Amino acid sequence: MGPDASGFQEEIDPQMPEKTSAKKTPRGAAAKKRFDGFTDEEKGAMQSRVREMKRGADVNWEGEVQEKIAGFSPADRALAKRVHAVVKGNAPQLESKLWYGMPAYYREGKLVCHFQPAQKFKTRYATLGFSDNAKLDEGSIWPVAYALKELTPTEEAKIVALLKKALGGA
Repeated sequence: MGPDASGFQEEIDPQMPEKTSAKKTPRGAAAKKRFDGFTDEEKGAMQSRVREMKRGADVNWEGEVQEKIAGFSPADRALAKRVHAVVKGNAPQLESKLWYGMPAYYREGKLVCHFQPAQKFKTRYATLGFSDNAKLDEGSIWPVAYALKELTPTEEAKIVALLKKALGGA
């Protein structure tokens, strides 16, 4: 490529693809672009979230959460049942709902925490995660997700303490 009017000569990088003009989709035309970056599990979670957001106010969320837990693998189901019992027993002000297809707990319409089963994204352990609405702040860095392999009274006590802190009590 030769010099332009200013005398500047653009160097061509042989590694870079040649520039092409972008085609614009006509107005009103349905253009769907698929990306390969999401796993089937991630796509499923996003679809679940869309369905959850479209639901009306008359949804029996507690029943939906219980149904979702019942469909988990045996190990995830056992953990989810215990987490659910601990949350509901120690933070009754939290409303049970689904969030991306996972059991979640809300205060005044805002997500506080959720249970992610290991099977959801094919991980080796389930997690209990807290949102930024949980008041777990501790200096400049603090954990917001906890791996769950089993729940003994010690782990349950830690969850109770995290819930109290998340909800603004010590």
